[in-house]
Amino acid sequence: MPTTFRPYEPDQALILPPSLRDWLATDHLVFFVSDTIDQLDLSAFYGRYEGDGRRKQPYEPRMMVKVLVYAYATGTFSSRKIARKLEEDVAFRVLAAGNFPAHRTIAEFRRQHLKEFEALFVQVVTLARELKMIRLGTLAIDGSKVRANASKHKAMSYGRMKDEERRLRGEIKGLLERADAIDEEEDAEYGSDRRGDELPEELARRETRLEKIRAAKKRLEERQAEEDRAAGREPGDQEKAGPGRKHERRFGQPTPQKQDNFTDPDSRIMKCSTGFEQSYNVQIAVDAEAQLIVAAELTRAATDNHQLLPVLDEVKRLTGSNPQRVLADAGYRSEAVLAEVERRKIDAYIALGREGHAVKASADMPATQRMARKLRGQRGDEHYRKRKWLVEPVYGWIKSCMGFRQFSFRGLEKVRSEWKLVCLAMNLRRMSARIAWI
Repeated sequence: MPTTFRPYEPDQALILPPSLRDWLATDHLVFFVSDTIDQLDLSAFYGRYEGDGRRKQPYEPRMMVKVLVYAYATGTFSSRKIARKLEEDVAFRVLAAGNFPAHRTIAEFRRQHLKEFEALFVQVVTLARELKMIRLGTLAIDGSKVRANASKHKAMSYGRMKDEERRLRGEIKGLLERADAIDEEEDAEYGSDRRGDELPEELARRETRLEKIRAAKKRLEERQAEEDRAAGREPGDQEKAGPGRKHERRFGQPTPQKQDNFTDPDSRIMKCSTGFEQSYNVQIAVDAEAQLIVAAELTRAATDNHQLLPVLDEVKRLTGSNPQRVLADAGYRSEAVLAEVERRKIDAYIALGREGHAVKASADMPATQRMARKLRGQRGDEHYRKRKWLVEPVYGWIKSCMGFRQFSFRGLEKVRSEWKLVCLAMNLRRMSARIAWI
């Protein structure tokens, strides 16, 4: 008896138009994203379009927000790829409902509304707290490095900048002398009615490069001056570092190894799992109840040791209260931080060093001594061990499942807003899965 296959007629036309929503499972993430965003206050996204009836009809902001949030939640960050998904992916077509904005439109909408997306992150945290998914019982805080939208090969050290500046000044001087000689020859041959202010293309390129190097030098010197002031130095004390000693460099003069990036000057060279990369240092506070991100911050400092209190401040600003308990690794420890956490009456468990290599606290570090005693106890060890499975999987989901490993924007403020958009998308993914379990 011959085998009977299920019907397959790829050219068969449908008598009635289908609903795309019927092609997706009822618990699909796209429905949760759509329904949740419908409940949020999106008035800030509409403000840009009010009072201008002459403009062409823009795309519905609510639709654009849904598409972008869902795109980030599913690991699609390129505006060109999002535009392609709107044509090929059923879930994206359900959200767009017959709209096909071009990639330029998507990129421009995202760029113009970064601050509004940042505010949406706050709304989702508030919503999660109302749903009892965030209880602020235990928070785990950790940092990670995310690559900037810039290559480390576009960076230059302060020492090389000075060498390049000297070389380019010499080349420009030589080109100007040659141009003057050519002008004199042409005046003698053709007359003196030539404008004489046209820059040779080669000279223009060198002038542009020299301007960029000078601007980068100025940024490094301003940055170094801030660091020197924070260390207690003043512009007039560049000669003496103390009795009988002198500073190795002038006030505000960077060391030759200090670098600046021409593509994204706000980013910094940081050590990552793949080596040294042009990056930003991102921070999250994760609630133990549903592993949701309660606060998200971003800094251009490579280390975490000054980041714990700003993250806790952000938690207090967003939720109105401090967490009962905080877990953090040794990168955040310092006597001042431990003392301040005690003052805020937060039950903190902050490692004092790598396992088996804890730092010994001296007599003038009472807060560190008290933390060492807490961690040695069984209760302290049990609490601290929760940190790894609370916060580190969230970074794993963001980088591996969502595929977010590099920012799309440049500049500290834009990058910070994009990080909030990433955390917003991550929270919606977690909330969708969590509600499915209930």
